[in-house]
Amino acid sequence: MRGTFRLPPVYPITDTQISGLSHAEQIALFAERGATLVQLRDKRAPTLKFYEESAAALAIAAERRVRLIINDRVDIALALGAAGVHLGQDDLPPQIARRLLGNEAIIGYSTHSVAQALEAAKLPIDYLAIGPIFTTRTKENPDPVVGVDGLRAVKAAINLPLVAIGGITAENINEVLESGADSVAMISGLWQG
Repeated sequence: MRGTFRLPPVYPITDTQISGLSHAEQIALFAERGATLVQLRDKRAPTLKFYEESAAALAIAAERRVRLIINDRVDIALALGAAGVHLGQDDLPPQIARRLLGNEAIIGYSTHSVAQALEAAKLPIDYLAIGPIFTTRTKENPDPVVGVDGLRAVKAAINLPLVAIGGITAENINEVLESGADSVAMISGLWQG
């Protein structure tokens, strides 16, 4: 899929604690608001519970023509036939995920510096995430803030679709997009106001 993948301007990420809604309810709401790609993220749910919630969310996503990416969990993405997976620095390597999920799967990968982005650009991924752009409260142990200057540096260094993540809100989204992000991933910013 590499080379043909296009990111939407806003890339919602589910969070049951912040939203107070199930993953399926969030998918329905995001689809109603025009989302075409959504990432399911749950760092706390046991595997079986996350699998069951992901299955329910995928059913809604299929009805609404939303592509669903599973955060971290290649096994759940594979078991459910999700559109793809988003991996972090400590997750299963993208090469293994690609082998398991196939060439049509969307694989995203998180980075936190220009050096990591340059290494990631060699991997079989479809898009790269950089962040946190700003201070974020949705991660327990966030990496150091890279800021919009770090975003610009990564954009200049790589030739992949680029998602900015971390502390993005309605107040700073334009600055992030103007700094080179192809898309902004949002979690808590979606539920403000």
